Amino acid sequence: MNEINRYLTEEVVVDYADGLISRREALHRLGLLGVAAAVATPLLAACDADRPAETAPTATAPATPQLGQTEAITFAGQEGRTLQGSFAAADTPRGAVLIIHENRGLTDHFVALPARLARSGFSALAVDLLSAEGGTAKFTDPAQATAALNAAPPARFIADMRSGLDELEKRVPRKKAAAMGFCFGGGQVWSLLAAGEPRLYAAAPFYGPAPADADFSKSPNAKVLGIYAQLDDRINATREPANAALQKAGLTHEMVTYPSANHAFFNETGPRYLPEAAAQAYQKVLEWFGRYLA
Repeated sequence: MNEINRYLTEEVVVDYADGLISRREALHRLGLLGVAAAVATPLLAACDADRPAETAPTATAPATPQLGQTEAITFAGQEGRTLQGSFAAADTPRGAVLIIHENRGLTDHFVALPARLARSGFSALAVDLLSAEGGTAKFTDPAQATAALNAAPPARFIADMRSGLDELEKRVPRKKAAAMGFCFGGGQVWSLLAAGEPRLYAAAPFYGPAPADADFSKSPNAKVLGIYAQLDDRINATREPANAALQKAGLTHEMVTYPSANHAFFNETGPRYLPEAAAQAYQKVLEWFGRYLA
């Protein structure tokens, strides 16, 4: 089990433990991730004693996201791939931002997010890391989108993120770039920093796991803002190793934990959305990008 598979498996188990999905749905998702029933059943059973009643998945979701000036685009990737994404241009950009989605792909929330950043002064591109599979829209079952991400080679994600930065350089010339990602995407931002990306001048991984024994010294220009949630014990266990790795690399950084918030609190289409914490985190990110992309 590699790091991505372990992370996605844990996501399903935590969602079940928190009452967000049924046992049947949890087994379905775990099966798509390649977890055998003989392993999945005891994993879920261990959560049953403290598991609350299930939460309706649409309880906090708005009816229709506001897309603003978002534009669906395609652009060239490595090895002949054509990548898909959602782009929005700021009138007078203060910088460029690459956005990495959660483990269900480029869903409506992430299609809309570039326009929000553009209105805040940053041209932004959300890249679809399922482009090689035909794009997120191809998957009618979100669990299948997650399984497709699980099956993809991690090196391809790094290549596609770098291609996203290439595209931003073309669309937002002479502006410094940042990356932000959420959950799975937060982990991918950490991985991009570890792989080495000198074009990144700022990064904001939201509740994403950093690679084990990460070396961030190959991204010497990046100023890193780590966003965490107080109730997100699983990801919080990776916070101090990430902090130590940033210190070792000598990178400017800050780690912020939002009280009473849980994993994925920023996503207004999800059941853990916490408006106050989401608004505070967004303002913090804008200040961080404003400081280091200027």
